[in-house]
Amino acid sequence: MNQQQRQDAIIELVRSQGYASIEQLTDHFTVTPQTIRRDLNTLSAEGRIRRVHGGASLESSTVNTAYSTRKTLNLEAKQRIAALLARHIPNHSSLFINIGTSNEVVAEALLDHHGLEVITNNLNVAAILQHKEDFNVIIAGGQVRSRDGGIIGEAAIDFINQFKVDYGIIGISGIDEDGSLLEFDYQEVRVAQAIIHNSRKVFLATDHSKFQRNPVVRQGNLTQLDALFTDRQPPDTILRLLNQHDVTLHIA
Repeated sequence: MNQQQRQDAIIELVRSQGYASIEQLTDHFTVTPQTIRRDLNTLSAEGRIRRVHGGASLESSTVNTAYSTRKTLNLEAKQRIAALLARHIPNHSSLFINIGTSNEVVAEALLDHHGLEVITNNLNVAAILQHKEDFNVIIAGGQVRSRDGGIIGEAAIDFINQFKVDYGIIGISGIDEDGSLLEFDYQEVRVAQAIIHNSRKVFLATDHSKFQRNPVVRQGNLTQLDALFTDRQPPDTILRLLNQHDVTLHIA
């Protein structure tokens, strides 16, 4: 069993029990406590489990990881995903870019494009793109979330519903094995639904860690996507859904 297989198995064990101790994991996988501690630290940094004294428990389904932490989690993978997605956005396109750290990396990857019209409910995305003189950047009105610069609320939804764009770029906090796209904030979900509804094509950018997370609010389903951009092959259940509904998979 290689490191990736062991870490995936650790998550399944913690999920089935709710908690697993270092001693139990050491015995179960026949490795040293130091190896298990490294695995738990890695999985905790990726937001896939919660590191607690003496072991690990499930990550909260109701509270997201802090924005400052999410900014650096899996950054290299997010950059590869963003670069791949950007290659599928033609110059002179119109697009929505939603809330999320992955989407902010996508915005950075789009800086070499020309003539884009970008509507966003993400203050950080607007700040990244504002200096591009040949871009037209439009920002939604509404309530600004202090923790991450996301703009939510009825005003943001009404604003987004005025547009119909070529591409909607969304992020996600978790993907359930039944294909549900999951988030932590129901207000954010309603804005994302408006983006999906008003986009001719919908692209989801997400790193592999989101396939193991289970936030509480349903945003939509993988079947609403045109393409999924990620850094590792998804679980078999997700692959079957993508194939059944002709959602194109791009692995960076």
